[in-house]
Amino acid sequence: MAIDPERAFKPISIALLTVSDTRTAADDTSGDILAERIKAAGHALAARAIERDDVPRICDRLNNWIDDSRIDCVISTGGTGLTGRDVTPEALDRVKEKDIPGFGELFRWLSYKTIGTSTVQSRAMAVLARGTYIFALPGSNGAVKDGWDLILSEQLDARNRPCNFVELMPRLREV
Repeated sequence: MAIDPERAFKPISIALLTVSDTRTAADDTSGDILAERIKAAGHALAARAIERDDVPRICDRLNNWIDDSRIDCVISTGGTGLTGRDVTPEALDRVKEKDIPGFGELFRWLSYKTIGTSTVQSRAMAVLARGTYIFALPGSNGAVKDGWDLILSEQLDARNRPCNFVELMPRLREV
């Protein structure tokens, strides 16, 4: 990461969604890891929820957060695998305006160093929906650490050079 000391840190508001049929607030370890890292980085944890692996329910939650002007970004964990119940990418496809393909590609490339070829089973992805970034990470603790530590912590920091997602925020709704 190339932090430019001449630039000011700009905290953003991030909503955190865990997608799971089995996790509860008491055992949502990957959500806890992300919440801790979001706050430690200086960002605001604007909202947090757990939704079942159900496309309409996930879409409803995402649409509510997308329409909330206080939320700049949504990070989800879980539901990005290949089983029948893994439907987070399908939900993102319903709310998105633009794909951010490089996020999933970079995530799998970085994940390869940790889990080898098993990374091909991940459908980690990112989209833009009505001016709100949405990043979908797998539900494992290792995956959320890799996604935050190796990609999002840099791209959600306005001081990161040569560019970052934060500096684009004022222009995301341009037509």
